[in-house]
Amino acid sequence: PDAEDPVGIKGVGEIGIVGAAAAIANAVRHATGVRHRSLPIRPDRVLRAGTVLGEEREEHRA
Repeated sequence: PDAEDPVGIKGVGEIGIVGAAAAIANAVRHATGVRHRSLPIRPDRVLRAGTVLGEEREEHRA
């Protein structure tokens, strides 16, 4: 038990999943050339971003 918590519980946190969203966003950027800066990264947003002019596009060189 945690004496500093109002209900006495101690959380383990989600530190293990913090990097997952960034990894997925980077994979989508490498695949499409468009950087998505908001979540969720849904298929309709990915497709729409590919057709909108003026989006930030990057070429990925392996």
